Amino acid sequence: VQLQASGGGLVQAGGSLRLSCAASGRYTMAWFREAPGKEREFVAGFSWSGARIVYGDSMKGRFTISRDNAKNTVYLQMNSLKPEDTAVYYCAAKNYYYSVTMIPGEYDYWGQGTLVTVSS
Repeated sequence: VQLQASGGGLVQAGGSLRLSCAASGRYTMAWFREAPGKEREFVAGFSWSGARIVYGDSMKGRFTISRDNAKNTVYLQMNSLKPEDTAVYYCAAKNYYYSVTMIPGEYDYWGQGTLVTVSS
């Protein structure tokens, strides 16, 4: 499967961005991010059915993951952005019968990443 992430850019602290990831087929989807010098970090994810949605601790209340199955697109709405949210954001996928997890190695497919820069 090919994942195409988009929507990154430069935004001031307190601003918002919406990332998109196009993916055809039935997959459990997630967003991760990787800041310079840091390990890849789980941001948010959910099952194909939408029954299970999981957020990373530092994103709760600020980020919202959603999907439009008709468009085969997953979105990450990011509000109240902080400089520490600066990172390359990746969408990831695995077969839909697997649960959402926070471990990058448990995802089989990855997009190319989109850079989000939050200025102070």
